[in-house]
Amino acid sequence: MTAAAAPASRYQRGIAHNRGQFLLQTVQVFFVGLVIGMERNVLPAMSAHFGVNSHAFFFLASFVIAFGLVKGALNFVAGGLSDRIGRKRVLFIGWIAGIPIPILIFFAPNWWWIIAANVFLGFNQAFTWTMTVTSQIDLSANHQRGLAVGINEAMGYIAVGLAGLATGYLAVLYGPRWALLVFGLVVIALALVLLLWMEDTIHWVRAEHTRHGAAIPGASPARSMGSTFLQVSFQDRTYRALCQGGVANKIADTLVWVLFPVFFTFHGLGVIAIGWITGTYAMVWGLCQFWTGHLADRLGRRPPVLMGFALLSAGLAGTALVSHFSAWMATAALMGLGMALLYPNLIAAMSDVAPPLERGRILGTYRYWRDTGYAIGGVILGLVAQWSDKILPAIWVTAGIVALSGLWIAFAVQETHPRTG
Repeated sequence: MTAAAAPASRYQRGIAHNRGQFLLQTVQVFFVGLVIGMERNVLPAMSAHFGVNSHAFFFLASFVIAFGLVKGALNFVAGGLSDRIGRKRVLFIGWIAGIPIPILIFFAPNWWWIIAANVFLGFNQAFTWTMTVTSQIDLSANHQRGLAVGINEAMGYIAVGLAGLATGYLAVLYGPRWALLVFGLVVIALALVLLLWMEDTIHWVRAEHTRHGAAIPGASPARSMGSTFLQVSFQDRTYRALCQGGVANKIADTLVWVLFPVFFTFHGLGVIAIGWITGTYAMVWGLCQFWTGHLADRLGRRPPVLMGFALLSAGLAGTALVSHFSAWMATAALMGLGMALLYPNLIAAMSDVAPPLERGRILGTYRYWRDTGYAIGGVILGLVAQWSDKILPAIWVTAGIVALSGLWIAFAVQETHPRTG
């Protein structure tokens, strides 16, 4: 039975009405977060195991540059592809692309193999995380988009933090290669099994369009992917500002992923202590998104987004100014809170103004720019650290980029939430 022929109640939107499928998508994104999280502590902190010199900052950053370029480009592809063939098929392709990641890391004779593994990681994350957040938005009512994105990102980044901490302990016990091999393959296998119970949410999108398409300006998918990309990236003032905000927060996340472990290693911390700092950042980011997305459904998107950029910049500056473990734990928590306020609500703002049948490609374009921020951040921060032979200047540069990005949004973006705009 097609979406058009099905009873109206079959594809009603709303988290409570679709709680079973919404829960399955939430578990799925937890697995997505575990895959990327397994790299975020162990690989940079133990990069010498793969032949990387301790001060080869730009070469170290190359694995995240590769990840960002692939993930950014395929986010856009995933969004448009999912509008044509459905969310579930794209999700399945993403998990198949993840299988080589732990295998390449296990057999890696040098850092180039790690770069190759992160090409597959970019593929995996673009197709899987994009599909889980898009699907949860599909299932949710209009006034629940912030909550839906908040739950999605919360579970994903809780998993990122837990995986970074868990693999840190496992790497100490069994070595980085065995730790990442077993952890990665088990997670991917569980995610593939979970797909058996999941429905394709493209049916909800088509039903939404059938019921409300005529009342939604621009609801017809007349634009090509190319024209959508140009409009979202450059022509529309609101879309453009939100996209650059996505780039800026991923530059900050690149710093945490690539250079924070090395920075703390230079200050005498071990891989477990580093895992606690970076894990605190990710888990505060994740846990707080359970309420920050819902907060934006009540107050609007602008207040939490702007406060998030301010707190993230302050946390980065604080990290540069302090010099002991407990203080770094506090600044990591402050950064995580900032990310929790801005991260889900940037994409919720995009979805507020995206027509239903173009939602996949518009969110895909946003996620293209946001995750290309990993590549941009890897280049900028890797070059700054390499040029200065220190990591501290890269931290200050990141704090400045984040602060300026927040100002851009403050001046360019009006409230997008339908209840508060």
